[in-house]
Amino acid sequence: RIHVMAGRVPLGTDRSAVAGEMETTFIENLRYTADLLSQEDMIGLLEPINNRITDPRYYLNTPQQAAAILEKVGRPNLKLQLDLFHCQIMDGNLSRNLETYFPLIGHIQIAQVPGRHEPDSPGELNFPYIFELLESLGYTGYVGCEYAPKGDTVEGLGWLRSYWESRGLQHGGTSKAAK
Repeated sequence: RIHVMAGRVPLGTDRSAVAGEMETTFIENLRYTADLLSQEDMIGLLEPINNRITDPRYYLNTPQQAAAILEKVGRPNLKLQLDLFHCQIMDGNLSRNLETYFPLIGHIQIAQVPGRHEPDSPGELNFPYIFELLESLGYTGYVGCEYAPKGDTVEGLGWLRSYWESRGLQHGGTSKAAK
């Protein structure tokens, strides 16, 4: 799987004035890219990135926009990379968005909002609920941790051990009963 970047609206340009041209170019580029990736049995991922905080000029901003583009491109080896941090900032409504776009999702990324730190840091998102929702939807892919840890890597993943223990699992996500 590889993240296929959407590009940025040119400096000093009105987004709405170039939206059509940018979409056309992006769709053409995605078709070309998808065909190349299919030769290597690879999946291309489109990630909407919020333009309110992270990158005001990034072209692809919402899962709705990404889904529409994926439909127009029409290649099965292109999927949605849904970063819940960006999705929450742009639209909220994470449960509905996960349910609606689940068939298109090829990868999930997480970070707490608004600080973009660990899932157990103070913020808007209830990650135990989100993880249970993903499980109930049948998500079997990876969940990428794209956040700024408050400490080192091991400390920054401490939330995961606590989450596993709350679910009756041991380190590594294995059942205590299986041991």
